[in-house]
Amino acid sequence: MADTWLIVGLGNPGSEYEKTRHNIGQMAVDELARTVGGNFRKHGRARAQVLEGRLGMGGPKVVLAKPLTYMNVSGGPVSALAQFYGIDPDHIIAVHDELDIPFNTIKLKIGGGEGGHNGLRDMTKALGTKDYYRVRAGIGRPPGRMQVSDFVLKPFSSSEAKELPFLVSAAADAVEMLIKQGLLDAQQKFHGA
Repeated sequence: MADTWLIVGLGNPGSEYEKTRHNIGQMAVDELARTVGGNFRKHGRARAQVLEGRLGMGGPKVVLAKPLTYMNVSGGPVSALAQFYGIDPDHIIAVHDELDIPFNTIKLKIGGGEGGHNGLRDMTKALGTKDYYRVRAGIGRPPGRMQVSDFVLKPFSSSEAKELPFLVSAAADAVEMLIKQGLLDAQQKFHGA
């Protein structure tokens, strides 16, 4: 399945984490699921929910995935899915929260550091490479002296919540553009916005 893409929405399982900053990757994958159509199902070999389909009529094949493990141990499910579907790292996209860019901003890259993001660090370790794509949804830095771990596990503020649907939609659009038009075109569109 060399032409298939694995799109992983990083986050934590359970309803208590559903609307937190750390789960924006899973929110974006849920948005993509509306384009693909169908329902997520539990994957037998990987601890993840998956949805297989195409991005639009006749579009590229995709496997949307939401690990059922906690963020910091996302690598195992991602690696298991990549092996099961025969997908190389250059066809894997991690969609995740990013502290180091402002809220309501999307940035894309391939490879590079994890910036203290434990979910990415675990993915890199499990895949044995940093050379996979990242769609980074900006959540900004914690206010005052709030700990990062507390900040990412909190729901968005009421003002952020009003903008959240636009951020989630932009992250999903960035994934789609990355797959269909390539990294450079997607970066030019989203980094200039």
